[in-house]
Amino acid sequence: MKLEHVPAETAAASNREDAQDTFLQGVRDCLPTLLGYLSIGFAAGVVEKTAGLSVAEIAMISIILYAGSAQFIAAGMIAAGSTATSIVLTILLVNLRHLLLSAALSPYFRHLTPLRNMLIGGLLTDETFGVAIQRSTSSKAISEKWMHGLNLTAYLNWLLANVAGAFFGQWIANPEQWGLDFALPAMFIGLLVLTIQSRNKIVTDILVGAAAVVIAVGVSVLWSPSMGVIAAAIAASMIGVLIERWK
Repeated sequence: MKLEHVPAETAAASNREDAQDTFLQGVRDCLPTLLGYLSIGFAAGVVEKTAGLSVAEIAMISIILYAGSAQFIAAGMIAAGSTATSIVLTILLVNLRHLLLSAALSPYFRHLTPLRNMLIGGLLTDETFGVAIQRSTSSKAISEKWMHGLNLTAYLNWLLANVAGAFFGQWIANPEQWGLDFALPAMFIGLLVLTIQSRNKIVTDILVGAAAVVIAVGVSVLWSPSMGVIAAAIAASMIGVLIERWK
């Protein structure tokens, strides 16, 4: 039997790719986002505690719902005495954007069973999506193990941040005065800049970004902010595809 010789360079490249596809590497790649999770999660815990939820209830809502904007909305509606039906429907509307996030990443996990896809998609957030999309610009594949490392790290930190906010929030009545409300937008700005640099299609990205802003603002004024985000994401994606094909 003849053994095929594998070049040393090819073997080394393969080893580097394997090292970047591990669960631990997913944990490492999540670390830059943790400040955003900790600050916003802490603020969410404060708001939820103020709304009258116990520490156990805050921990439970963080485990089950696991959505920053939705938890802020839920806390406000609970404090206002809204019905359970209205809270559920509002959260459903706000979280519809996750269909778009999952659809964007689905090509990388089509080989997995529905159950394994559910385990990945169930913990997908705006932040982990941003990290995964950034990785997709420099890699042809996204490892399942890497994605679990990324998702679980974010999930556990969000839970801890919410519980910490519930415990210590009584001493920080206004998290905004410490700039904690800007930590999450700042993190997304950083991810966006890195993605634009790696794509090397600055003109296209600027045009698509400008279109997204105009559409988001217009739909938000006419309808609602959550629908503005969804409409902007769909329309901007279509515009980006048309620009690429036109070129």
